Amino acid sequence: MSSGTANFFCPARIGILGFSAGGHLASTAATHHDDGNAEAKDPIDRAGCRPDFAVLVYPVISLTTKYTHQGSKNNLLGKDPDAKLVESLSNEKQVTAKTPPTFLMATSGDTGVPAENSILFYMALREHKVKAEMHIYQNGGHGFGLAPNDPVLSTWPGRCEAWMRVNGFLTPPK
Repeated sequence: MSSGTANFFCPARIGILGFSAGGHLASTAATHHDDGNAEAKDPIDRAGCRPDFAVLVYPVISLTTKYTHQGSKNNLLGKDPDAKLVESLSNEKQVTAKTPPTFLMATSGDTGVPAENSILFYMALREHKVKAEMHIYQNGGHGFGLAPNDPVLSTWPGRCEAWMRVNGFLTPPK
């Protein structure tokens, strides 16, 4: 770590980050979690598996709309999946008030995983009054990561960091 970076670990500030198909995995963790078993002897079993926040970057979200990334759907579920499973893993339909605060980022130019995936998830978060922030950049395709060579797209990590700070996810414990 650099000398200017705080060194702390706080189990109440564990988030999940996912890009593209990894965004589907991260949104699944954010929407398909349990609260743990308070009666369990093992402390791991007592802990819930809900992340405290999620960061979804050009994520695959919907598996039931015209915005579905068919390649991801087929790779995850096969060519002829059970309709109930498809519905269950269309994560915009699984958002509840218990879904963690979420930061979403996409681009209007992404033809692989359209920004509508992020929009659908964001709308579901708003419906359930879950804290959320979304940035949709005008230009950009798919799979650019941190976009170090793009002066506009490269701003998204800083926006995400600011969102994390505003929500207390980067504040050292007292």
